[in-house]
Amino acid sequence: MTKKIASFAIAIMMGASAFAIDGTEIMQKVYDRQKPDFTQAAVQLTLTKGGKVEETRNVGEYGRCKNNLTDITMVFMSPATVKGTRFLVKENEGKDDDKWIYLPSLKTTRRIAASDGEKPFVGTDFSYDDMSSRKVEEDTHKLLKNSEDKGNFKDLYVVESIPKDPKSSQYSKRISWVTKDSWIPTYIELYDKKGSLLKVNEIKSIQKMPGSNGRSYNIPTENIMTNVQKDHATIMKLGGIKVDQPLADRYFTTDFLNTGK
Repeated sequence: MTKKIASFAIAIMMGASAFAIDGTEIMQKVYDRQKPDFTQAAVQLTLTKGGKVEETRNVGEYGRCKNNLTDITMVFMSPATVKGTRFLVKENEGKDDDKWIYLPSLKTTRRIAASDGEKPFVGTDFSYDDMSSRKVEEDTHKLLKNSEDKGNFKDLYVVESIPKDPKSSQYSKRISWVTKDSWIPTYIELYDKKGSLLKVNEIKSIQKMPGSNGRSYNIPTENIMTNVQKDHATIMKLGGIKVDQPLADRYFTTDFLNTGK
C-alpha cells in the first residue's frame, strides 16, 4: 500500500511539473504581450546623483507596433543642452534593432553602431542597448522563484537570463521580476561582465488604459534606472499618454530625425 501511495504521489508531482511554466515561456510571454498600435506620451527624464537632482529633461515620445515589432521616436524638447536631439529605434525580426540619433550640434543623423550599444543614451543611465529590444532566443532563461514580492508589486515570477553568446550583451546576466497578469518585468537587476550588480531598472507604477476594438493595455508610467556602482539614477515618467491614435509613418523615418517634421 505504501509503495502504491508513493507511486501515486510521484505521478501527481510529475504531472504538475509537466504543466509548470518555465523561464523561457515567461520571457516569451513578456515579449509577446499585447502592445498598442500607436502611443504618444510626454516624457520627463530626471537625472540624479546621490539622490539630488542634476537636471530635468522633457521629451516627446511616439511609438508604433506593427506585426509585434515596435518603432519608437524620441524628441528632446528641453533644456537647451539637449533640445533638438532626436532618436529613432526600429525593431527587426531576427536581427539587431536599427538605431539612429540626430545631434543638432552636428546637424546630422548618424546610425548607432552595435559597438556603441554600451554607451550612455544621451547622458542618462540607460545605454543605447537598454533602449532597444532583446530577442528571447538570445539568452537561456531559468525560473528561480515561482512567487516573490518586489517593490510595489506582489506574487512575481523571478527569472534569470544569461546570454548564449557573452559578446552579444553588455551584461553577464539579468534577473527579472515579472508580473503574472500583465507579463511586465517590474524589477530588473543587470550584472556587469565581472558578475557584480551594475544597474537596477525598477518600474514604480503601471496604468491600465483602454484602447481600440475593446482592447486594453498595461502601460508603465514611471521607472527608475539606477547605476548602483556610480550612485546615479535616471527617473522616467510618462504623462499625457494616448494609445491607438494613428500616427503618420513619417514619424518613424530618418527624414523626420533630420527635419523634425
